Amino acid sequence: MTFVLVMALGLVACSNSYSFFADVSEENSSSETFSSSSIAASSSSSWTLSSDDSRVTSSSSSSSLDSSGIVSVTVLVTDTFEVFAFGSLNIDIVADSFLTKFDYGDVVSVMVPGYDTLDVPVVASYGDVFPGEFFLYVTSGLNYLKLEARYGQMAEVIGLGRGAEFPIEVTIRMKEKGGYAEHLGNLNSLAISYSVEAYPELSVADFANFRMVRTTGMGEGRLYRSSSPVDPSIGRNKYADSLAAVAGVKTFVNLANSEEYAESYNGFAQSYYATQNVVYLDVLPGFANTPFKEGFVKGLRYMVEHDGPYLWHCTYGMDRTGYTIAVLEALMGATAEEIKADYAATHKNFYSVSGGRQVALTAKQAELIQAIIVRLMRNAYKVEGVDISDFENADLAAATEKYLLSLGLEQHEIDSLRARLK
Repeated sequence: MTFVLVMALGLVACSNSYSFFADVSEENSSSETFSSSSIAASSSSSWTLSSDDSRVTSSSSSSSLDSSGIVSVTVLVTDTFEVFAFGSLNIDIVADSFLTKFDYGDVVSVMVPGYDTLDVPVVASYGDVFPGEFFLYVTSGLNYLKLEARYGQMAEVIGLGRGAEFPIEVTIRMKEKGGYAEHLGNLNSLAISYSVEAYPELSVADFANFRMVRTTGMGEGRLYRSSSPVDPSIGRNKYADSLAAVAGVKTFVNLANSEEYAESYNGFAQSYYATQNVVYLDVLPGFANTPFKEGFVKGLRYMVEHDGPYLWHCTYGMDRTGYTIAVLEALMGATAEEIKADYAATHKNFYSVSGGRQVALTAKQAELIQAIIVRLMRNAYKVEGVDISDFENADLAAATEKYLLSLGLEQHEIDSLRARLK
């Protein structure tokens, strides 16, 4: 292993502690508390400084760092088993040593020459990012870090195939000190309830996360979204199913289940859902990975081949549904603000339950949630060679057409899809 620290003057690690609500999506809930300051203090590693980007070696002397410089580390990655068995990229740096220069909540650029550069947050738990997001997993006591995609395969994301030649050099450089810290703090408020009584201010439709998509370019009553109309696990299925019946939905796209699994739900045979067209995709929210992309294309083709109105759902109608609806909104001409607002509306319908009763999300919390869909779309489009880094000013409709073509849709299919949704 080669381990080099490069910095211009350096950067002092934050000493904040965060209490993380470890699940904000479709996994089991748990809480974990991490203190990065205490972790960093336990490390005995230190490095010399350089005023330029030349490489320097480790030293036993401590350093005095100010807050104006750049911190980066460079290592050689050789762990091919981890890369191809689980999709994560193991980076040979002792976590406690890494945390003497970086902190939870920092945003770092992970550079793999010849492959890709990703800007990701430094976090201590998979629950500290939303499904589909990229992150650097750093946990005290481990002798390595992990570049991960939650529910995804990072090797495929960055273009590492089985023909890759190891070792591979990886550089981690500070991008934005504390740039993700507010998001970590925001996770504390993202608790939900399965009881309708916890949401006295919501309509039945909002409780079921059921709504018509009304963004620019979308036809009236053409596209709907909701939580699962058949999965009883979160207490919303019967509401969503009855609302879909009232809306006259003819075609459902189920992102969460296989057909066999969906039909095993109690009450499935008696549902409105069971009488309509349904395609079962059974995909995880690894938006930049092949299984999701293939499933997404299958769902879009099913729409082209069947009459609407259409309804997309997963379990909560939040992560997988949130992404796919955002892409369809973009294709039809929605503005960046419309896409972000619709994405955040789902979270307003679920989150911020305290003491058995929902309280409204603050404007800041809503803003942080809106940023999630921007990151997800930027990352997934980038993997397909489509740049929407300037999300607010990008031509999202044209970019989305390129994105869908890259996924394998034909131009005539995209044209038909647009016609179906007008």
